[in-house]
Amino acid sequence: MLIDQIDDILPQTQCRQCGCNGCRAYAEQIAAGAPINRCAPGGAAGIARLAALMGRPAVALDPEYGHESAFAVAVIDADRCIGCRLCSAACPVGAITGAPKHLFAVIEAQCTGCALCIAPCPMDCIQMQEDGTVWNEERARKARTAYRERLERQKQTRERIAAERTHSAQTKKAVMADVMAKVRALSSSRNP
Repeated sequence: MLIDQIDDILPQTQCRQCGCNGCRAYAEQIAAGAPINRCAPGGAAGIARLAALMGRPAVALDPEYGHESAFAVAVIDADRCIGCRLCSAACPVGAITGAPKHLFAVIEAQCTGCALCIAPCPMDCIQMQEDGTVWNEERARKARTAYRERLERQKQTRERIAAERTHSAQTKKAVMADVMAKVRALSSSRNP
């Protein structure tokens, strides 16, 4: 499938710089005719691979969607982190871990360099730092897997919460029905 082939070329950083909600969404847009030059993390090499696949000319990265740069990971300043967990919630691959109201940390080997954690941080304690590594296809595959697993966990959590709410509502209705039946029985026994 063409979308899968395009998605395989994209770097899987899930950064949304392209204007889409993740790499898969951008792959779908490219398959539908969107420009192939909106992926800053993929850079010129990614654009060239997309051009070859799509039979389109290789064009320069559109500067409106970022610029090509060395790979960097998020680093949290421990002295300023208040444990609000907003960074963790923003991370598309679950590379930020911690406990509420305690220090959070980045699992560097899992960080895709998307920088989505920076904006929600109220303490401005997250910086992107080049780590001397190169983003490659193996890391992209691992990032895609981590992203999909996180989406699945989020879906399961939403389903569990919805089931708990439904169960809670049903339990409340059952308890109320039982109470009302007892009240009616008590009332009818007093008023023969």
